[in-house]
Amino acid sequence: MARAESRPDAESGYDARPFVPPGADLSALRAAAADCHGCPLHRAATQTVFGRGSADARVVLVGEQPGDQEDRRGEPFVGPAGRVLDEALEQVGIDPGQTYVTNAVKHFKFEHRAERGKRRIHKPPTLREMGACRPWLDAELAVLDPEVIVALGATAGKALLGSGFRVTEQRGRPMPFAAPVVGGDPAGTETAWEGVLVATIHPSAVLRADDREAVRAGLVDDLRVAAEALD
Repeated sequence: MARAESRPDAESGYDARPFVPPGADLSALRAAAADCHGCPLHRAATQTVFGRGSADARVVLVGEQPGDQEDRRGEPFVGPAGRVLDEALEQVGIDPGQTYVTNAVKHFKFEHRAERGKRRIHKPPTLREMGACRPWLDAELAVLDPEVIVALGATAGKALLGSGFRVTEQRGRPMPFAAPVVGGDPAGTETAWEGVLVATIHPSAVLRADDREAVRAGLVDDLRVAAEALD
């Protein structure tokens, strides 16, 4: 657990590393993340939303950040987008129960708009907020050691691959990926995990689309690439 005196500096410096216990398993990481103050997003969120799923998962699915329901319930992908994702995974032969789902950012970022009453409106995280939270994702990958990561949407892709990522250009093809050791050398030459990354749209895009079936089919096609990478 991080020392209390480290928290203000970590928050202002946008850095979760002081809160990530070295060598921890998923249970210990989840417990430590509940007290993370590595950036200001923790102030308004209900709670930290850590990843969930099989510790033996061969596939890790990374979304953007928790939504309103996830923030209230404390688990990722528990709303309509999660159901879309599970259905698409089953369609390509990936058992959702044997995957691990998480988000690039572990706190819900939102705003209130006068015309929407008290409803909390999702607001995309910044690159700085993604960078602050990246040590949690790297720690999850180091423990899980999956064969394939699926980046769900532009924000997840940018969190993993950098600001130059474009989901429209890079979706649906396997790319080599290496996660750095948390707290490793600044050059990033120490790696905790190496595997394949496949990018696709976020499943919530299906729900927003005018032509849902066409967009859903694209999601399924991309996930099929991930399934083939397992073979």
